[in-house]
Amino acid sequence: MSLSVTRPERALAFSYANKSARPALAALFALDDTLASILRSTREPLIGQMRLTWWYEALGRLDTAPAPAEPVLVALKKEVLSSGVSGEMLARLTDGWDALLEPVLDVRAIERFALDRGRRLFEVAAIMLAVSDDRIGRAGEGWALADLAQKLTDSAGRDLARVRSIAALDGALRGRWPSAARALGALAVSARFDMMPEHSAPGSPKRIARLAWHRLTGY
Repeated sequence: MSLSVTRPERALAFSYANKSARPALAALFALDDTLASILRSTREPLIGQMRLTWWYEALGRLDTAPAPAEPVLVALKKEVLSSGVSGEMLARLTDGWDALLEPVLDVRAIERFALDRGRRLFEVAAIMLAVSDDRIGRAGEGWALADLAQKLTDSAGRDLARVRSIAALDGALRGRWPSAARALGALAVSARFDMMPEHSAPGSPKRIARLAWHRLTGY
């Protein structure tokens, strides 16, 4: 599983943040990519849980010890932990991915994924951006569910994730977003495009124009 938003669109969204915050955003989402790669490359749930446990423990240790020679951990220690985020907060991001290792991906597992991956990720990013808005966490849930909906092969799970993603994103994108949060708002805008029945391709002029409008106006 990987991010729903393409890397060029993600880079564009991150450019909406203050220049000083961009390395921290890049490091945080590199962690999300890394955790996603565990699920993408692991067929045995037990092995997946062991790998997630390693990351959980390694992230928690960032609070009390130097980062080991692992590029993602080094970047997190340097860029993210200096912005008011703890290793313990980062470690809890593994919980969302652990939900996908459940034998049955039911409503509970999907909701846990939305909260523990999406909401937590966006709320950690909000701390780094020094911005507070109740819609940010909901945007994160919708963004994560949009990603999940595009990756699931089970039609029931895919439809559930899609319906809940649309509801979360539509609620989150209602009203004007503060300028400091628009990097995250742009990710939500991209995810909402992905949930349209016949969505424009990533990087299309229509999507780029919509993202530019969000950056300019917050809508």
